[in-house]
Amino acid sequence: MAPPLPLLAVRGSDGTTLLQGPPKCAEYPAFQRDARSSKFVTFSKDGSLFSWCNNDKVSVVKTSDGSSVQDFDLPKASFLEFSPQNKVLATWQQYTKTQDNPQGDPNLQLWDLQTGKCIKAFYQKKLQGWCPSWADDESIAVRNVNNELHFFEENNFETIANKLHLQKVSEFALSPGCKPNKVAVYVPGSKGGPSFVRLYQYPNFGGPTSALANKSFFKADRVVMLWNKKASALLVTASTEVDKTGASYYGEQTLHYLATNGESAVVQLPKNGPIYDVAWSPNSTEFCAVYGFMPAKATVFNLKCDPVFDFGTGPRNAVYYSPQAHILVLAGFGNLQGHMEVWDIKKYKQVSKPQAADATFFSWCPDGEHIVTATCSPRLRVGNGYKIWHYTGTVLYKEDTAAGQELWEVQWQPFPAGTFPEKPIKYQAAPSELGSTEAKPTQAYRPPALRNKPVTASSKLHEEEPPQNMRPGAAGVQQMSKSALKNQKKREAKKASKQQEKADVPQTEPEPTPTPANPAPASVSSGDHELDKKIKNVKKKLKAIEELKEQQASGKPLQKNQIDKMQKEAQLLKELEDLELGL
Repeated sequence: MAPPLPLLAVRGSDGTTLLQGPPKCAEYPAFQRDARSSKFVTFSKDGSLFSWCNNDKVSVVKTSDGSSVQDFDLPKASFLEFSPQNKVLATWQQYTKTQDNPQGDPNLQLWDLQTGKCIKAFYQKKLQGWCPSWADDESIAVRNVNNELHFFEENNFETIANKLHLQKVSEFALSPGCKPNKVAVYVPGSKGGPSFVRLYQYPNFGGPTSALANKSFFKADRVVMLWNKKASALLVTASTEVDKTGASYYGEQTLHYLATNGESAVVQLPKNGPIYDVAWSPNSTEFCAVYGFMPAKATVFNLKCDPVFDFGTGPRNAVYYSPQAHILVLAGFGNLQGHMEVWDIKKYKQVSKPQAADATFFSWCPDGEHIVTATCSPRLRVGNGYKIWHYTGTVLYKEDTAAGQELWEVQWQPFPAGTFPEKPIKYQAAPSELGSTEAKPTQAYRPPALRNKPVTASSKLHEEEPPQNMRPGAAGVQQMSKSALKNQKKREAKKASKQQEKADVPQTEPEPTPTPANPAPASVSSGDHELDKKIKNVKKKLKAIEELKEQQASGKPLQKNQIDKMQKEAQLLKELEDLELGL
């Protein structure tokens, strides 16, 4: 039996529609296009249901034939979410209160999709974390209420089955899969104490010793927690709002690893700079991080947090694994030019290098062969549209939004795991009338004085690093210890700060320094390291005073702090004499 054709939901100012694709995308005949502007669209986790809200009502239909399941009279609904087993639809609208109703009405509602009745309504003022998190079998659901986790069982939201109360639970992440369910909680630091993330197995919450794993760290204003598919390990990206070193406008990030067997570690990243993106492979045995000042590095790590493959440097800030875990895409969107690198992750061989200029959205099709990129509003209000690609770099379908209209969102229909088996990777571009957009190699800007000279390392704007296999025993791989890696990062930071200082110093014509008639005699060592160090420092200060005297004699005006330094000459000479007498 041939696998099904995935649907693509398209939401824009001209309405909501479903397309049946790839490679060719045509309107899905079973779904009647809604010409009204929609606030939100979503598929159920298995892709069998589709829902949208259009300022009039919330509609739920079957994707198989377009037949209606339920309609809810919720004109103000802004966000929707299906429970994993399609038993419950969660809706959220903006919390409001009036003079007649100062408390306001509950704005988070849970609806039974079979009966259409409201199961429970909650007050949820914040949009962040508005939807309850369900286990895949819906045995439990979790909400964060006033920094306390409330657990409900079997969709019975009238009774709180369990609570997890720590100091102030700011974030949580429920593990994917079924029982035994695990939950990760983040508690921000207070009063100078560290922040920490703990892993628990439901319902064992009896004190710190019941935690499966614990990781504490400083420098964390917020975190992003990411479980792998097997729920055996968690990645935590901790971020600060401000980088106190001044190296980055975007704060400072660190990457931490926790496993349910109790292991935890800081993932050592060989290059300084922001962490742009982190993604687990669907096989749950490795993850990829994109990090470092531009041009950014990308590295695949195993479950021991050891590097497996380094993709070198390039203009990238995002990473996407295919659903079958056989292809990896590194991309540079947003303020970058849309370059994409498609890699065969098993052979670590590059398949293609297309370019999607001005793209603001990327998503893999569930079949693992096709990709959608889109330019959406409000990120960009001009040039809106979307493209369907084959991973070999060929554009198979292109749709440009009409003038005066906006594209807001595109979304693939999900499918249960195993629906689309893995296929052998092709390296030859797929045929298409629209052709390929393989990125042409561009030459870096060179000032006119260097254009007729050979390119040297000093004339390059950035140091380019090629891809490198980091597995033990691979050719050309030099295994570095954690201390060596730390020292390497320190050297890079020192080098970057020196370059920054040179850039900040105004370029002036250097004045000729007269050669002293009597060269200074060679220093005599006392055998006492500390004493030698003090003598050297005093001589250094006296030499600086001599240079200031020469500048003053040449008529150069001196600043107040320089004049004050010159007045200390007699004091320094006396100090030097006393130190040398100790020789």
